[in-house]
Amino acid sequence: MTLTAELYFSFRSPYSYLSVGRYRAMAAEHDLDIALRPVWPLAIREPDFFERNHPNWLAYTLRDMMRVAQFHGIAFGPPRPDPIVQDPATRAIAADQPYIRRVTRMGQAAARRGRGLVFAHEAGQLIWGGQENWHEGDHLAGALTRAGLDAAEIDREVAAEEDTLDAEIAANQDALEASGHWGVPTLVFEGEPFFGQDRIAMARWRMEQQGLAKR
Repeated sequence: MTLTAELYFSFRSPYSYLSVGRYRAMAAEHDLDIALRPVWPLAIREPDFFERNHPNWLAYTLRDMMRVAQFHGIAFGPPRPDPIVQDPATRAIAADQPYIRRVTRMGQAAARRGRGLVFAHEAGQLIWGGQENWHEGDHLAGALTRAGLDAAEIDREVAAEEDTLDAEIAANQDALEASGHWGVPTLVFEGEPFFGQDRIAMARWRMEQQGLAKR
């Protein structure tokens, strides 16, 4: 029996990236379908979030994400550029956000076709894996192709259906909050949310209780 789950994911979240490859591997190895549900990052949903954090938050988060990447052997580095356009001095979030909106809409278009999880991992490796100017040239087109998608078709859809895709992305956030959490990455299995890249083993344990089997 194929088990199903939803992964709520942000392309700006380093912890989303640090989880998605492991969830992709889990789905490839098991009779499991994980549907990607892209959401807007906190910088879009709550632009003042980073201004309200404890002063130690940023330094600790940077240390922790590097540690997680090293522990799991995941290629990791600061995005160049950051998917969010933000003033580095004031931390003010710009009104115009071309990078995150484009890649998140691509993720939703991929999710419509059941290829969201794979695309999120491929795009994440560009954004967080060290690819300079990941947003330019054919980098994202390559990620779409590696995910088994028609890059030109996705580009046309993203350009033509901005409002519809944005509504679907907003609905993903509503569904995440209805599940009992609000942040990413969160995997929801049979109505139970598992928040964070450090809950993957626990999510697998729960799935095994429900008959998770190797392919």
